[in-house]
Amino acid sequence: MNPLLKTVIICITSIILSPSVVAQTQDMVTVRGGVYIPLYGVDSTTVRVNTFLMDIYPVTNKDFSMFVQKYPEWKRDNIKRLFADENYLTLWETNDLHGDQLLPNSPVTNISWFAAKKYCECLGKRLPTVDEWEYAAMADKQTADARKKETYNQFILEWYETPKTFNNTIGSTFKNYWGVYDLHGLVWEWTMDFNSVLISGESRKDVDKDSNLFCGSAAVGASDLMNYAAFMRYAFRGSVKANYAIKNLGFRCVKDIDILP
Repeated sequence: MNPLLKTVIICITSIILSPSVVAQTQDMVTVRGGVYIPLYGVDSTTVRVNTFLMDIYPVTNKDFSMFVQKYPEWKRDNIKRLFADENYLTLWETNDLHGDQLLPNSPVTNISWFAAKKYCECLGKRLPTVDEWEYAAMADKQTADARKKETYNQFILEWYETPKTFNNTIGSTFKNYWGVYDLHGLVWEWTMDFNSVLISGESRKDVDKDSNLFCGSAAVGASDLMNYAAFMRYAFRGSVKANYAIKNLGFRCVKDIDILP
Protein backbone atom coordinates (compact mmCIF):
# COMPACT_ATOMS: atom_id res chain seq x y z
CA MET A 1 0.00 0.00 0.00
CA ASN A 2 1.15 3.53 -0.72
CA PRO A 3 2.74 4.84 2.54
CA LEU A 4 0.92 8.16 2.27
CA LEU A 5 -2.46 6.45 1.79
CA LYS A 6 -1.75 4.15 4.70
CA THR A 7 -0.98 7.14 6.93
CA VAL A 8 -4.22 8.85 5.93
CA ILE A 9 -6.26 5.71 6.72
CA ILE A 10 -4.59 5.36 10.12
CA CYS A 11 -5.27 9.01 10.94
CA ILE A 12 -8.92 8.78 9.93
CA THR A 13 -9.37 5.59 11.95
CA SER A 14 -7.77 7.12 15.04
CA ILE A 15 -10.08 10.14 14.79
CA ILE A 16 -13.19 7.96 14.52
CA LEU A 17 -12.14 5.79 17.44
CA SER A 18 -11.09 8.70 19.67
CA PRO A 19 -13.04 8.78 22.95
CA SER A 20 -13.48 12.51 22.57
CA VAL A 21 -16.61 13.96 21.01
CA VAL A 22 -16.57 13.59 17.22
CA ALA A 23 -19.65 14.70 15.29
CA GLN A 24 -20.33 12.34 12.41
CA THR A 25 -23.68 13.68 11.31
CA GLN A 26 -25.67 16.70 12.37
CA ASP A 27 -26.55 16.63 16.06
CA MET A 28 -24.99 13.20 16.63
CA VAL A 29 -21.78 12.10 18.33
CA THR A 30 -19.72 8.94 18.35
CA VAL A 31 -19.97 6.54 21.27
CA ARG A 32 -16.91 4.34 21.05
CA GLY A 33 -17.72 0.67 21.49
CA GLY A 34 -16.40 -1.65 24.17
CA VAL A 35 -17.48 -4.26 26.67
CA TYR A 36 -19.41 -3.80 29.88
CA ILE A 37 -21.34 -5.84 32.42
CA PRO A 38 -25.04 -4.90 32.34
CA LEU A 39 -27.26 -5.07 35.39
CA TYR A 40 -28.98 -8.07 33.85
CA GLY A 41 -27.65 -10.48 31.27
CA VAL A 42 -26.83 -14.13 30.87
CA ASP A 43 -25.36 -14.70 34.33
CA SER A 44 -24.11 -11.11 34.20
CA THR A 45 -21.45 -11.83 31.61
CA THR A 46 -19.83 -9.04 29.66
CA VAL A 47 -21.60 -7.64 26.61
CA ARG A 48 -19.82 -6.12 23.62
CA VAL A 49 -21.26 -2.91 22.23
CA ASN A 50 -20.13 -1.78 18.79
CA THR A 51 -19.25 1.83 18.07
CA PHE A 52 -22.36 3.81 17.11
CA LEU A 53 -23.69 7.33 16.64
CA MET A 54 -26.14 8.76 19.15
CA ASP A 55 -28.30 11.88 19.09
CA ILE A 56 -26.85 14.55 21.35
CA TYR A 57 -30.31 15.46 22.61
CA PRO A 58 -33.68 13.74 22.97
CA VAL A 59 -36.19 14.35 20.17
CA THR A 60 -38.10 17.55 20.93
CA ASN A 61 -41.73 18.60 20.61
CA LYS A 62 -40.72 20.80 17.69
CA ASP A 63 -38.95 17.88 15.95
CA PHE A 64 -41.93 15.59 16.34
CA SER A 65 -44.37 18.28 15.24
CA MET A 66 -42.51 18.50 11.94
CA PHE A 67 -42.65 14.71 11.66
CA VAL A 68 -46.42 14.45 12.09
CA GLN A 69 -46.98 17.22 9.56
CA LYS A 70 -45.02 15.21 7.01
CA TYR A 71 -46.56 11.89 8.05
CA PRO A 72 -50.14 12.74 9.10
CA GLU A 73 -50.99 9.11 9.87
CA TRP A 74 -48.98 9.63 13.08
CA LYS A 75 -51.07 12.59 14.24
CA ARG A 76 -53.05 12.19 17.45
CA ASP A 77 -56.42 12.08 15.66
CA ASN A 78 -55.26 9.65 12.98
CA ILE A 79 -53.11 7.06 14.72
CA LYS A 80 -54.55 3.58 15.18
CA ARG A 81 -54.98 2.38 18.76
CA LEU A 82 -52.88 -0.64 17.84
CA PHE A 83 -49.90 1.72 17.64
CA ALA A 84 -50.69 4.11 20.51
CA ASP A 85 -53.06 4.28 23.45
CA GLU A 86 -55.36 7.18 24.33
CA ASN A 87 -52.54 9.11 26.02
CA TYR A 88 -50.66 9.59 22.75
CA LEU A 89 -49.69 13.29 22.40
CA THR A 90 -52.36 14.04 24.96
CA LEU A 91 -50.80 17.38 26.02
CA TRP A 92 -50.87 18.67 22.45
CA GLU A 93 -53.87 20.71 21.37
CA THR A 94 -55.60 18.80 18.56
CA ASN A 95 -52.85 17.66 16.18
CA ASP A 96 -50.42 20.50 16.61
CA LEU A 97 -48.01 21.74 19.21
CA HIS A 98 -49.65 24.79 20.78
CA GLY A 99 -50.57 26.20 24.13
CA ASP A 100 -48.50 26.85 27.24
CA GLN A 101 -48.32 23.29 28.56
CA LEU A 102 -45.37 22.30 26.39
CA LEU A 103 -42.22 23.99 25.18
CA PRO A 104 -40.95 23.47 21.60
CA ASN A 105 -37.44 22.61 22.79
CA SER A 106 -38.54 20.23 25.51
CA PRO A 107 -38.36 16.49 24.85
CA VAL A 108 -41.44 15.05 23.22
CA THR A 109 -43.28 12.63 25.50
CA ASN A 110 -46.55 10.70 25.42
CA ILE A 111 -45.04 8.88 22.44
CA SER A 112 -45.50 5.17 21.82
CA TRP A 113 -42.66 2.83 20.92
CA PHE A 114 -44.17 2.42 17.45
CA ALA A 115 -44.14 6.17 16.83
CA ALA A 116 -40.61 6.59 18.15
CA LYS A 117 -39.37 3.72 16.01
CA LYS A 118 -41.01 5.15 12.89
CA TYR A 119 -39.59 8.62 13.54
CA CYS A 120 -36.05 7.26 13.73
CA GLU A 121 -36.51 5.10 10.63
CA CYS A 122 -37.70 8.08 8.60
CA LEU A 123 -34.37 9.76 9.34
CA GLY A 124 -32.32 6.70 8.42
CA LYS A 125 -31.70 5.98 12.08
CA ARG A 126 -33.10 3.59 14.70
CA LEU A 127 -33.85 3.36 18.39
CA PRO A 128 -30.90 2.32 20.57
CA THR A 129 -30.77 -1.14 22.05
CA VAL A 130 -30.93 -1.47 25.82
CA ASP A 131 -27.22 -2.27 25.86
CA GLU A 132 -26.33 0.75 23.72
CA TRP A 133 -28.41 3.06 25.88
CA GLU A 134 -27.10 1.70 29.18
CA TYR A 135 -23.52 1.74 27.87
CA ALA A 136 -23.74 5.41 26.86
CA ALA A 137 -25.67 6.36 29.99
CA MET A 138 -23.18 4.90 32.46
CA ALA A 139 -20.86 7.85 31.71
CA ASP A 140 -20.63 11.02 33.76
CA LYS A 141 -18.79 14.17 32.71
CA GLN A 142 -15.31 12.73 33.12
CA THR A 143 -15.45 8.94 32.79
CA ALA A 144 -17.01 6.38 30.47
CA ASP A 145 -18.18 4.22 33.39
CA ALA A 146 -19.19 6.14 36.49
CA ARG A 147 -21.50 3.54 37.97
CA LYS A 148 -19.32 3.02 41.05
CA LYS A 149 -19.39 6.73 41.90
CA GLU A 150 -21.82 7.58 44.70
CA THR A 151 -22.44 11.06 43.30
CA TYR A 152 -23.43 9.66 39.91
CA ASN A 153 -26.07 7.30 41.27
CA GLN A 154 -27.32 9.86 43.76
CA PHE A 155 -27.92 12.37 40.97
CA ILE A 156 -30.05 9.86 39.07
CA LEU A 157 -32.06 8.86 42.13
CA GLU A 158 -32.74 12.49 43.01
CA TRP A 159 -34.00 13.10 39.48
CA TYR A 160 -36.44 10.20 39.80
CA GLU A 161 -38.00 12.09 42.72
CA THR A 162 -38.29 15.40 40.82
CA PRO A 163 -41.66 16.04 39.10
CA LYS A 164 -42.24 17.49 35.63
CA THR A 165 -38.67 17.43 34.34
CA PHE A 166 -40.17 16.41 30.99
CA ASN A 167 -41.00 20.05 30.29
CA ASN A 168 -37.45 21.30 30.84
CA THR A 169 -35.41 22.36 27.83
CA ILE A 170 -33.06 19.86 26.20
CA GLY A 171 -29.45 20.40 27.19
CA SER A 172 -30.39 21.44 30.70
CA THR A 173 -28.49 18.51 32.24
CA PHE A 174 -24.79 17.70 32.03
CA LYS A 175 -22.89 16.72 28.89
CA ASN A 176 -21.40 13.30 29.51
CA TYR A 177 -18.06 11.81 28.52
CA TRP A 178 -19.31 11.05 24.98
CA GLY A 179 -20.85 14.48 24.44
CA VAL A 180 -24.44 13.33 25.02
CA TYR A 181 -26.91 15.38 27.07
CA ASP A 182 -29.96 14.45 29.11
CA LEU A 183 -29.61 10.68 29.37
CA HIS A 184 -30.42 11.29 33.04
CA GLY A 185 -32.33 14.18 34.50
CA LEU A 186 -34.98 14.93 31.87
CA VAL A 187 -37.10 11.96 30.67
CA TRP A 188 -37.05 8.19 30.49
CA GLU A 189 -36.29 6.98 26.94
CA TRP A 190 -37.55 4.18 24.72
CA THR A 191 -35.13 1.52 23.51
CA MET A 192 -35.55 -0.87 20.62
CA ASP A 193 -35.65 -3.98 22.82
CA PHE A 194 -37.02 -2.32 25.95
CA ASN A 195 -38.23 -5.53 27.61
CA SER A 196 -35.98 -8.16 26.09
CA VAL A 197 -33.50 -8.76 28.90
CA LEU A 198 -35.80 -9.10 31.87
CA ILE A 199 -36.08 -12.13 34.09
CA SER A 200 -39.31 -13.66 32.84
CA GLY A 201 -41.04 -16.95 32.31
CA GLU A 202 -40.35 -16.71 28.60
CA SER A 203 -36.63 -15.98 28.95
CA ARG A 204 -36.04 -18.53 31.73
CA LYS A 205 -38.46 -21.12 30.35
CA ASP A 206 -40.26 -21.37 33.67
CA VAL A 207 -43.14 -19.70 35.51
CA ASP A 208 -41.31 -16.55 36.63
CA LYS A 209 -42.90 -13.21 35.76
CA ASP A 210 -41.50 -9.82 34.85
CA SER A 211 -43.26 -8.51 37.95
CA ASN A 212 -40.47 -10.15 39.95
CA LEU A 213 -38.40 -7.11 39.10
CA PHE A 214 -40.51 -5.11 41.55
CA CYS A 215 -39.64 -7.29 44.56
CA GLY A 216 -36.72 -9.09 46.17
CA SER A 217 -36.26 -11.59 43.36
CA ALA A 218 -35.11 -8.70 41.17
CA ALA A 219 -31.65 -9.30 42.63
CA VAL A 220 -31.41 -12.72 40.99
CA GLY A 221 -28.67 -12.51 38.38
CA ALA A 222 -28.02 -8.80 38.96
CA SER A 223 -24.42 -7.71 38.60
CA ASP A 224 -24.61 -4.76 41.03
CA LEU A 225 -27.00 -5.00 43.96
CA MET A 226 -26.37 -1.37 44.93
CA ASN A 227 -27.32 0.15 41.56
CA TYR A 228 -30.83 1.14 42.58
CA ALA A 229 -31.21 3.55 39.66
CA ALA A 230 -30.63 0.75 37.16
CA PHE A 231 -33.08 -1.52 39.00
CA MET A 232 -35.72 1.18 38.57
CA ARG A 233 -35.01 1.54 34.84
CA TYR A 234 -35.30 -2.18 34.19
CA ALA A 235 -38.47 -2.39 36.28
CA PHE A 236 -39.97 0.54 34.37
CA ARG A 237 -39.15 -1.04 31.02
CA GLY A 238 -40.76 -4.26 32.17
CA SER A 239 -43.96 -2.45 33.08
CA VAL A 240 -44.69 -0.87 29.69
CA LYS A 241 -46.06 -2.08 26.38
CA ALA A 242 -45.17 -0.83 22.92
CA ASN A 243 -48.39 1.16 22.48
CA TYR A 244 -48.10 2.96 25.82
CA ALA A 245 -47.71 6.74 25.73
CA ILE A 246 -46.40 8.08 29.04
CA LYS A 247 -45.94 11.68 30.17
CA ASN A 248 -42.27 11.34 31.13
CA LEU A 249 -41.20 8.85 28.44
CA GLY A 250 -39.46 10.17 25.32
CA PHE A 251 -36.73 8.92 23.00
CA ARG A 252 -33.65 9.66 20.94
CA CYS A 253 -32.17 7.94 17.88
CA VAL A 254 -28.90 6.21 17.11
CA LYS A 255 -27.19 5.12 13.93
CA ASP A 256 -24.73 2.40 12.99
CA ILE A 257 -21.28 3.53 12.00
CA ASP A 258 -18.77 1.88 9.70
CA ILE A 259 -15.27 1.67 11.15
CA LEU A 260 -12.37 1.44 8.75
CA PRO A 261 -10.37 -1.79 9.13
